[in-house]
Amino acid sequence: MYQKVIEDIKRNLGENKELNRKYLISQIEIYKTHEYSTEIIKEISRMIWECLSPEEQEEFIRIIEEENPIKEILIEAEFYIQNNDYKTALEKLDGFMQTQPKLYENDKINEYHSFSNPLEELIFNEFIGCEKELRYIPDDEPLEELYYAYGFLLRDASRLNEAETALKEALRINPVSVKVILELCDIYKMKMPTFNKFYFYNMDALKYAYSGYELARIYGNLGFYYYEENNIELAIACYKHSLRYENDPFIKERINQLEDKYDIRFDEEEYETWMKSKHIKLEPDLFIIENLEKLAVEYENDGLLNQSLFFYRLLYSVKKEKRIFDKIKQLDLQARKNKRKI
Repeated sequence: MYQKVIEDIKRNLGENKELNRKYLISQIEIYKTHEYSTEIIKEISRMIWECLSPEEQEEFIRIIEEENPIKEILIEAEFYIQNNDYKTALEKLDGFMQTQPKLYENDKINEYHSFSNPLEELIFNEFIGCEKELRYIPDDEPLEELYYAYGFLLRDASRLNEAETALKEALRINPVSVKVILELCDIYKMKMPTFNKFYFYNMDALKYAYSGYELARIYGNLGFYYYEENNIELAIACYKHSLRYENDPFIKERINQLEDKYDIRFDEEEYETWMKSKHIKLEPDLFIIENLEKLAVEYENDGLLNQSLFFYRLLYSVKKEKRIFDKIKQLDLQARKNKRKI
């Protein structure tokens, strides 16, 4: 493993920080083609950082921020997206992707992944796991976001095959990203003569979903699927269940249209029975709910209130329990008090 390489490098360090820095820089060149180059260079970079003065560290941060092409292009594309200029955003990303080499490809030994938060990594390990050795893509190289944004813009431009390719690359990087899976669902809704892929990708999304917004969208998609399959009762059931997670006026209107047209009325117990008959889960997996709460409590105990609030809010979006709502109010008030003290 690469730990022995790091230990050998550390043994050659002395008291002179300037000499240490030059030595460490030379080691980066030596190990850049090593099997574990990503991990070794990351650790060497950390040691170089410790050799820098506070002023040099500030300058280093400035240079890194200025020379991060992936972050820069994402910020630029986001500006145009926010201003509804999707055409220019796509032009910018098209130009960038033509020159961007494909980074962190899986090989015979390693799998490269990144996750948006600790819960996603837990979900990945529980439901998928690695066939090879897990290697983390550095946080400052947001490749999932890059391919997701590119796929979204390509889909909007009706370049569906290219959009599918970009989004599948994003999904390779983060196989449990529900937002990526749902974007692929939109493509299969537009692209396929049948809706088989649309259905199966939605069922994958349902397996990994951990927010009310995601669940509402998935159940709405399933309502559409079963309507196309001429299973009107199940379509209405899925549409109704989506309202448990998000109060969408469009979905309400769709339910009213179907109920009036087909003269179908049933209550919550009846529509849940319809969904269970097709083995459709009615809420997130218990593993996900338990770990949402576990992460929220752990961050709260560590005094990291913003992180704790993030997970409590997700938990409330899927459980809608008063105790969770009260906890959010309590922590939010505490976080604001702490902010005023600073």
